[in-house]
Amino acid sequence: MWTLALRGGERVAVIAAEWCDAFGVVTRGRVQLELRDGEPGPVLGRDAGFWLRGTGVRALRNPGRRTARVRIVTLKARTVTCQSTHPVRQLPNDGGTT
Repeated sequence: MWTLALRGGERVAVIAAEWCDAFGVVTRGRVQLELRDGEPGPVLGRDAGFWLRGTGVRALRNPGRRTARVRIVTLKARTVTCQSTHPVRQLPNDGGTT
C-alpha cells in the first residue's frame, strides 16, 4: 500500500503495467479520472474508491488547488505481471504544475 499525493492541478499518467491491479481510495481532496480518449471523467471526492484495471483511465488529475491524496492498494507488492487489452503510453507533461 502506498499514497499518491497530487498537488493542485497536477496530473499523473496511469501506466497499465504499473497500475493494472491497483485499487485507489481518495483520502483527501478530489481526483478527476482522465479517460483514454482524453475526455474528462468523473471527479471523485473523499472516501471514493476506484479500480483502474480495464477502465480506460489514462491519467489522474487534481482539479483543485489543494493537495489531494489517494491511497493505492496493489496485490502482492507489485509482483503481479499484467497485460492491458488497450495500448497505453506515457503522456507528455501537459504544462500543469508538478
